Amino acid sequence: MAKLNQIIAVEKGVKSKSLQDVTAAHHKVQKPALLSGISRTYQPKDEEGEQLPPESTRVQVQAEDVLREMSASLTRLFDVTATKDWANCTARADVTVDGRTILADVPVSHLLFLEKQLTDLHTFVRKLPTLDTAESWSRDPSTDWWKTDPVRTIRTKKVPRNHVKAEATDKHPAQVEVYYEDVPIGYWTTVKFSGALPARRVNELVERVEKLQQAVKFAREEANGTEVTDQRVGEAVFGYLFG
Repeated sequence: MAKLNQIIAVEKGVKSKSLQDVTAAHHKVQKPALLSGISRTYQPKDEEGEQLPPESTRVQVQAEDVLREMSASLTRLFDVTATKDWANCTARADVTVDGRTILADVPVSHLLFLEKQLTDLHTFVRKLPTLDTAESWSRDPSTDWWKTDPVRTIRTKKVPRNHVKAEATDKHPAQVEVYYEDVPIGYWTTVKFSGALPARRVNELVERVEKLQQAVKFAREEANGTEVTDQRVGEAVFGYLFG
């Protein structure tokens, strides 16, 4: 008996060939000249009249023949697709990660859905924001945020000072240069907060998604190894349509 993965492997080729055959059939029946024929002979009015040879054109395409050819091609497609669809109703497998069954008896169609969803989840998880590794973080139980240790910094203010470059004399005023000095006036105590994730947590999530992705692929391969029963629906369909 054939297996589901073998049917899936040939389905694409059968689809391609049937599409070509149907397209060719469509083109044939859309050309009136190919379906038309004629036969005519000439007879002069009297024996002395001009003799002309007979003319004829053969019919090159018969619509019934085209229907039979198209039916044969599409019957193969209908049968292969039906065999796959019937098998998909029974093809199932367990999704197992590290010996633990995550999902049991999953239909192959749902395994395909899971593969697509896990691909999207993998992209999402890999881009999750992570905590700045330049800081030391701890969990704040009151807010459930991450926070850093308090950092104390000095707040300064620029205060003008005078620098006497030359003392005043009876002839010249004093030469004074103004400069600014940073004078401490207080202290900032800063605590940073974040809702991001530690890098180890993101790496753990990525690993879990990747393990589940692998398990789903294995399950799909196992489900696709299910033996199939050939279905014969094409003959019934086209026997009714064109019979």
